[in-house]
Amino acid sequence: MDILTIIISAIAGIAGGFGIAKTIEKSNNSNLIKRAKKEASSILKDANLEAENIKKDKILQAKEKFIELKSEHEQVILSRDQKMAEVEKRIRDKESQISNELSKAKKVNDDYEAKTLEYNSKIEILDKKQAEVDRLHKSQLQQLEVISGLSTEDAKNQLIEGLKAEAKTEAMSHIQDTIEEAKLTAQQEAKKIIINTIQRVGTEEAVENCVSVFNIESDDVKGRIIGREGRNIRAIEAATGVEIIVDDTPEAIILSCFDPVRREIARLALHKLVTDGRIHPARIEEVVAKTTKQIDDEIIEVGKRTVIDLGIHGLHPELIKVVGRMKYRSSYGQNLLQHSREVSKLCGIMAAELGLNVKLAKRAGLLHDIGKVPDAESDLPHALLGMQWAEKYGEKEEVCNAIGAHHDEIEMKSLLSPIVQVCDAISGARPGARRQVLDSYIQRLKDLEEVAYGFSGVKNAYAIQAGRELRVIVESEKVSDENAATLSFEISQKIQTEMTYPGQVKVTVIRETRAVNIAK
Repeated sequence: MDILTIIISAIAGIAGGFGIAKTIEKSNNSNLIKRAKKEASSILKDANLEAENIKKDKILQAKEKFIELKSEHEQVILSRDQKMAEVEKRIRDKESQISNELSKAKKVNDDYEAKTLEYNSKIEILDKKQAEVDRLHKSQLQQLEVISGLSTEDAKNQLIEGLKAEAKTEAMSHIQDTIEEAKLTAQQEAKKIIINTIQRVGTEEAVENCVSVFNIESDDVKGRIIGREGRNIRAIEAATGVEIIVDDTPEAIILSCFDPVRREIARLALHKLVTDGRIHPARIEEVVAKTTKQIDDEIIEVGKRTVIDLGIHGLHPELIKVVGRMKYRSSYGQNLLQHSREVSKLCGIMAAELGLNVKLAKRAGLLHDIGKVPDAESDLPHALLGMQWAEKYGEKEEVCNAIGAHHDEIEMKSLLSPIVQVCDAISGARPGARRQVLDSYIQRLKDLEEVAYGFSGVKNAYAIQAGRELRVIVESEKVSDENAATLSFEISQKIQTEMTYPGQVKVTVIRETRAVNIAK
């Protein structure tokens, strides 16, 4: 019972406390609501007051902005009015200026018309006066013709001829004096330059021959070179075109040919054959072919060395080859390469004395006789042929003209041309430089070979025995055995009718048939 009473009392106490708490909470909430309403009322009042203030400020700002914009607008309008006023003023000034110009133009036009009328009247008066003067002049001329007995044209021609003769006489006298003075000065300077040039160049005498000596160790080698029944020596002569002279001269064999290239090929081929020991026709042809190729390479090497020694650069390879071939050519007994080198050096010295291009002068001097070593015979003079080659391989115009004009075949167009001509004469005309007889002899042998080449079927032709024998090798497919005899007769008849020669010329036609097969 006590516990129940305590529980009930506790429950009653809790219920009473809860009710008191609710009552106190309700009272507090009421107070809070009142305070909140009071604060809200205060805030609304403050907000209304602030809104009124903001409204007044905005209205004031709007009025100020309106006033400011109005002021700016008024300024723009004022500025525009001022500009319009200025434009109107300028327009009025232009109108005034134009009216003044128009009045001046009208005045000038009036003056022009007045002066035009005045000039027209004066021209009419002048025309009348000119006609009167012409009439009087014609009348005077007629009176003079009657008095002198000469027409106007005759008198004019006599006067002109007299003046021309007098002027010509005076001009010729002046020209003659000038020419004499120039000749005296030019001759002195030219002699000085030529003498200085000659003194500065060392020269050699011509030593060109038509024979070469091939030395051998013993006379036993001669029999091997001749071969059985002479087959080896015939094969060598047929392959090289050189006459092999085997006589009683101890330890020596003579190689005779007017062409230095052929002689050199034969000499080198013989040296190889003798050194190798195998001497028979097939081996001979093989060695001669290889030696020919070797000589071609040597020609190129000689050309290269020559242009390097002379300081000439940029020469076309074909021209270098032509320069190398000069080593095996002669002109009137003078070696052509030595002559060209000498002319090149002389041209360089003379060009330096005259203040000209030394390199071009050397180039023209070296190339001036390249027309003397053609691959095939040509009807052109060697100077013109050399000029064509130089033009073909891109040489300069001054060099080409110097080559073509050094024998006066064409007109000289640069100062290099007379220099090359003079230096060529210096090199060729000095004592011991040339032998006229040898050159004519070589030319006769060349012409002899050319006669044979003029017939169909001729493969090679060699003039041997100093021109006393012409050995002709024909193609077996084109010339038969019967035709070979006829060809020999026809060649001999043509030589007899067209050429001049001492003694007799033996014509030998050689026809050989070969059958060649290759085992693979």
